[in-house]
Amino acid sequence: MKRAVITGIGVVAPGQPGREAFWEMIVKGRTATRRITLFDPSRFRSRIGAECDFDPEAAGLSYREIRRTDRAGQFALVAAREAIADSGFDPVTGDPGRVGVSIGNGVGNAISMEQEYRTVSDNGRTWLVDPGYMKPHLYSYVMSSSLATEVAWATGAEGPTTVVSSGCCAGIDAVGYAVDLIREGSAEVMVAGATDAPIYPITVACFDTLRASSTSNDDPEHACRPFDRRRNGLVLGEGSAVFVIEELEHARRRGARVYCEVAGYSARANGYHMTGLRPDGREMGEAITAALDEARINPEEIDYANAHGSGTKQNDRHETAAYKRSLGEHAYRVPVSSIKSMVGHSLGSIGSIEIAASALAIDRGVVPPTANYEEPDPECDLDYVPGTAREAELDVVLSVGSGFGGFQSAVVLTSPRRIA
Repeated sequence: MKRAVITGIGVVAPGQPGREAFWEMIVKGRTATRRITLFDPSRFRSRIGAECDFDPEAAGLSYREIRRTDRAGQFALVAAREAIADSGFDPVTGDPGRVGVSIGNGVGNAISMEQEYRTVSDNGRTWLVDPGYMKPHLYSYVMSSSLATEVAWATGAEGPTTVVSSGCCAGIDAVGYAVDLIREGSAEVMVAGATDAPIYPITVACFDTLRASSTSNDDPEHACRPFDRRRNGLVLGEGSAVFVIEELEHARRRGARVYCEVAGYSARANGYHMTGLRPDGREMGEAITAALDEARINPEEIDYANAHGSGTKQNDRHETAAYKRSLGEHAYRVPVSSIKSMVGHSLGSIGSIEIAASALAIDRGVVPPTANYEEPDPECDLDYVPGTAREAELDVVLSVGSGFGGFQSAVVLTSPRRIA
């Protein structure tokens, strides 16, 4: 069977953009959560978010790219270009039909959609909207597929190109789909990852209604507390992570640096509840077991688990139970940490941002910490790497995701040292 490896990583995450800025922040345990500045959040229950300090022009986007793309699309373009540069892969030198794109996303081009509706409806005052005020690129905002086509245009890819939208698992699932295409021979190279920009009024209102977001408005830096007894909800984030994923022999032929192999992937749906999770962790546990089986790796071989760790009561309890179901007694020995404590929950893109953290952890031999973890919860009794990063040789890393709709996904990354 063909094998897929990550050879390039690009990141636009909360805080300063770029792969190295992202890594430095999470290794040092710094948080990017603050009072929302993208709009006035004063009327909302939760008024905090993890925002990207992002200037599209300074990031290298052209005026035309900025005009026609939503903030989510801009994140994806910048991350994809960083990944391509990092990999050293030049799409022009190969067959563009063998290069594909797979982009995960949760809420589409929602910021631009809301802005356009406000404009054509005179801020909601009229039902009969005036199309004369409409931007010519509105169709691209309506179609979330534009997120993938923009990346394909920017990278010269002419192979399979798609958007994967499976809620908060989309960032993992987009990578899993890309790996499947490489394994079956439909592509040699995939530019894959995810992007989302959900910090805008409609999304904040939805999470307010669900009572899923943190109300620690007076202390934004410590608001997201995954696995901590005092946790009171997630903090919305935004951003993108994109990878160059290559068929192993293709990467070898061009002498590419390999961060890791994507050795196993699995997805499940619970068929139970739109937002609820059973406390026994069965669904996520099954996804983890299936991903390990595909990778032909025993649970005892896992060196680190990059958690979904959203900071909600039920998710952290469910996830802890899932590790115990799938890893057995080894669950108590493996370090588990959640970078959402620092970069928030960017919905459709967080799975790819967490894969970026996992790949860099393998490459650099460091386990990122869980920030703000101070008071243990008896129901969450694993090693959550509180506060301070740890040096460790990592050969096998597990990363998991859990999404509204009952989605559960898991991916297994392995060190280049394990590639024969």
